[in-house]
Amino acid sequence: MSIRTVRDVYVVDAVRTPIGKFGGALAGVRPDDLAAHVVRALVDRTPDLDPARIDDVVFGDANGAGEDNRDVARMAVLLAGLPVSVPGVTVNRLCGSGLEAVIQAARAIALGDASVGIAGGVESMTRAPWVVQKPERTFPAGHQQMWSTTLGWRMTNPRMPAEWTVSLGEGAELVADKYAVTREAQDAFALESHRKAAAAWAAGLYDGEVVPYEGVDLVRDECIREGSTPEALARLKPAFRTDGRGTVTAGNASPLNDGAAALLLTDEAGLAATGREPLARISASAVTGIEPQLFGLGPVDAVQQALGKAGRGFGDLTAFELNEAFAAQALGCLAAWPELDPDVVNPRGGAIAIGHPLGASGARLAGSVAHQLAAAGSGTGMAALCIGVGQGIALVLER
Repeated sequence: MSIRTVRDVYVVDAVRTPIGKFGGALAGVRPDDLAAHVVRALVDRTPDLDPARIDDVVFGDANGAGEDNRDVARMAVLLAGLPVSVPGVTVNRLCGSGLEAVIQAARAIALGDASVGIAGGVESMTRAPWVVQKPERTFPAGHQQMWSTTLGWRMTNPRMPAEWTVSLGEGAELVADKYAVTREAQDAFALESHRKAAAAWAAGLYDGEVVPYEGVDLVRDECIREGSTPEALARLKPAFRTDGRGTVTAGNASPLNDGAAALLLTDEAGLAATGREPLARISASAVTGIEPQLFGLGPVDAVQQALGKAGRGFGDLTAFELNEAFAAQALGCLAAWPELDPDVVNPRGGAIAIGHPLGASGARLAGSVAHQLAAAGSGTGMAALCIGVGQGIALVLER
């Protein structure tokens, strides 16, 4: 029995689409076409790499109920014009799906099961279909329930405790309660997310990362509101609690979005075949579970575990992309990490401004960290997300 050596895994490149708003510029683009677009972009940006050398394509997809059915990763391979010999697999860890794809592809490379892989994620929340369950008997006379697959609980198992199946927004309110996160603090956090995102775009920091979709008039993230003000956010009504105790609004939560992101991963031999210098190296990862209604705090333990595996601490982090599902949950996580310098968190804006296309977000965050480390020349970075139904996921990258 041979013992295989764990290999280093490199991020050679990372791309993403501009993130479109719900019903916005990308509404007419199928999710499998979005996925194919970022896969093709990675291949085109690495002309020395023979596409036949790609051992697998792993994509995250949170819904998968519409045009992204039938294994959207494999559809992306075919639609992107890669050799039919390149396989593809789709994974689902809800909001963490894109990062899960990166972790799974990296694990295969580290163990020697692959040398070159593409990992990413995709979601079209605009095009997510309505679904109807099959009736229990043939030709029922009554009306049937139609469910939206865009976001959140549907067709919930009645055996699940009611406190576990609260809405995502109510879960954010519970985190706000736990850490006494005020409405004012949430709105201020949201405004800063928009300010940083707008500044990053103006400075050209996304120019080497974002690949617009051909034929669509969208060159930057569609939900950024650089003109927003504290007064404008304060006028928004709480969206989930209407009894006067609510703090979570449409202004301090991530929007509904469409988009895709992908990373090119290799071992040493695969890296040589690309002829490129890597952006970063993948160091460690972790996934954890938590009470479902407190899903927003899922990253707390995941980040700490990933840092421990990497032999790093909060003081080592120079770039930290934390998904902003809600300002309340992001602030709750930051409160749980007093050793972390908040200035390294989401320096180019977060999901409240950029958007949160569920299955794509984890890949977007990992790619952003890799690009930030490459720009700095060295450092340790972290990508982390909370996950509905109570999980957290984290990835450490180094350069």
